[in-house]
Amino acid sequence: MGNFFLCVKQLTSTIISRIRFFNQRIAFDSSSFISHRAILKITASDKVSAAGSISIGKNCYIAAYSMILTYRGKIEIGDDCSINPFTILYGHGGLKIGNGVRIATHCVIIPSNHNFDRTDIPIFDQGEENKGIKINDDVWIGANSTILDGVEIGTGCVIGAGSVVTRSIPDFSIAVGVPAKVIRKRHEPPSKVS
Repeated sequence: MGNFFLCVKQLTSTIISRIRFFNQRIAFDSSSFISHRAILKITASDKVSAAGSISIGKNCYIAAYSMILTYRGKIEIGDDCSINPFTILYGHGGLKIGNGVRIATHCVIIPSNHNFDRTDIPIFDQGEENKGIKINDDVWIGANSTILDGVEIGTGCVIGAGSVVTRSIPDFSIAVGVPAKVIRKRHEPPSKVS
């Protein structure tokens, strides 16, 4: 009987999400759960019309109070991913997330950066640089982390809670800190502290 109610709940969630995102550039597999309190939106900047798209693969979990906002960019989320509460994913220069990625609460992933070299005009009038972000398969991003534009996080990486990732991280690395630095590879034993 429990499985029946679980199936009904999933079906209801899928139907509500299909109605909610009807006629938008938002696609998701029916096996994925998107909370009705999550915000998925095709958004624009102040001066540019809305564009971009969002695609979500199979068996994903998009928690309440998370936000996925395109800002003219393309956001692709693979299979078996979870986006936890109060996390914000921006699209700007493109965001590609692989399979099996876990993103904890209160993370910000932003593939964009303001230009600010000139001092004779306001920063908001100087445009943006949008290189994009790629997060490969089997990555765990700890709570309160920030991933900045131009970064690629390699397969199997762990990003420690509270980290700010400003550079690409090689496969199977554990990176922590501000800015995030690789402290070891996952297959290496932790160093002993005396």
